[in-house]
Parts: sequence; C-alpha cells; structure tokens
Amino acid sequence: MEKIIFYILAFIIVAFAIASVSSRKMLRSVIYLLFVLVGIAGIYFLIDYNFLAAIQLTVYAGGIIVLIIFSVLLVHHIEMELEIAKPIKQIVTALLCLIGLGVFLYTIYNHPFQPVENYTTTTVNEIGKGLLSYEKGGFVLPFEVISVLLLAAMVGAIVIAKGTKLFDKK
Repeated sequence: MEKIIFYILAFIIVAFAIASVSSRKMLRSVIYLLFVLVGIAGIYFLIDYNFLAAIQLTVYAGGIIVLIIFSVLLVHHIEMELEIAKPIKQIVTALLCLIGLGVFLYTIYNHPFQPVENYTTTTVNEIGKGLLSYEKGGFVLPFEVISVLLLAAMVGAIVIAKGTKLFDKK
C-alpha cells in the first residue's frame, strides 16, 4: 500500500512540477508549485518524518507560496504571462536536465544503498537544541543560511511580481 501511495505522490509531484515550469500564467505557476510542495510533505509523512513534513507545510507550502501570491496580488499582475525562452535555451535546458537525470540514475543504480533502521525517537526539544547549538553537530550556521535563503526568496518574489516596472526610468 505504501508503494502505491508513493507512486501516486511521485506522479503528482512530477506532473505539477512540469506544469509549474511550463505554465505562462504567473498565478497558476505558483499554485502548481504549491501542489508540488504539498506532495513533498506527503512523502515526508509517508516515511514517518512528521516534524519535517510539518515544517515543509508551514514554511514552504504556507509561507513562501503565500508570500509569492501576495506579492503578485499587490502589484496587480494576477494574469501576468511569463515570457517563453528562446528555442536554443529550451534545447540547452533539456540537455542539461537529461544529463542530470543520467547522473541521478547512474548513482541510484550503481551504488548499494542500505536501509537504515531507526528505532530512536527525537523530541522537538532535542531538535530545537540541535538547531541552535554552537557546539559540534549544531546547526546555527545552516539555520542562518536558510533564513538568508528565505529573505532572498521574498526579494525574488517581489522582483518577479513587479516585472519590468522595477527597472523602468521615468
């Protein structure tokens, strides 16, 4: 049963990811991205990473998508159409994607991955201490890098939503 749910979620993620990057309507593209992020959270729930799934839903599916939607709505570009890349760029992108897929499949099929049995439980308190620890094994630096990433996503969403008006001279 888990395998069927995984394949359904994987199909949903891939289908909506393709729809997200191929849609010319900005708002539709963002909504498709929302479905991709919810599908990823579904996979986290499936492998019993409930905390990570909750973070995925709140930070990415909740925070980033809402931020992008609000920035699109604030500048009144709901029906903004994104430009289509030139054919040469599409071909180069397709070739790079195929190379990436080849490397991915080569890695998956030529390395023996062993399943890890994990019977220990981690509390939210331990996760918080690990995130904010300066000691060895602490995650203060990655935590701060992620906050800069979220700031960059916010600025990027505003720049995309503003479009060419941002750089026009009057």
